[in-house]
Amino acid sequence: MPTSKSAGNGNTRKSTSDKMEHSKFHELFLEELEDIYWAEKNLVKALPKMQNAASSDDLRNCIADHLEQTKGHVTRLEQVFELLGKKARAKKCEAMEGLIAEAQELLGDTEEDTAVRDAGIIISSQKVEHYEIAAYGSLCTLANTMGHTDVAKILEQTLQEEKNADSLLTEIAESTVNEAALAE
Repeated sequence: MPTSKSAGNGNTRKSTSDKMEHSKFHELFLEELEDIYWAEKNLVKALPKMQNAASSDDLRNCIADHLEQTKGHVTRLEQVFELLGKKARAKKCEAMEGLIAEAQELLGDTEEDTAVRDAGIIISSQKVEHYEIAAYGSLCTLANTMGHTDVAKILEQTLQEEKNADSLLTEIAESTVNEAALAE
C-alpha cells in the first residue's frame, strides 16, 4: 500500500533532504564554507604580524583577543562541516588573500611605532571584518533557508563576534588612534 506524503513517514523527508544536499544551492553553501574556512585559517597566520606591528596597547590587545576568537572560528567551522557530514576542506579565498596582502603592504609602507601605522592597521582589519561579516551573514541565511538551524546558530555566534570586533576597532580608532595619527 503506497504511503502518502501527508502520512508523515520519514521517507519523504529524507528524500527531500537528500535532494537538497545534492542541489546547486547546497553546493554553493559548501563552497562558501570552504572559502571562509581558508580565510579564517590564514588569518590565524596573519593576525600575529598585525599585532606585533601595532604600537597602541589597545590595538595590540584587540588583535590578540581576535586572534583567539579566530582560532575558535576555525574550530566552529570544523563543527559545521561535521554536522553536515562533510570533511572540513579549505578552498583558497582570493578576497582574503588580497586583503591580507594589502595589510602586509601597508606595514611595509608605514613607519614603525606610529599612530599612522596603527590607523592603517585598523583600516586593514576592518576591511577583513567587513568581508567576514558579509560572508557569515550570507552563510547564516543560506543555512536557515535549507533548515540547518543548528549550523545557523554556530555561524551566527561567529557573525556576532565579527561585528563586535569591528565595533571595537572603530572605538579604538575614534577614541585615540585617529587623533594621534592626525597629530603626527
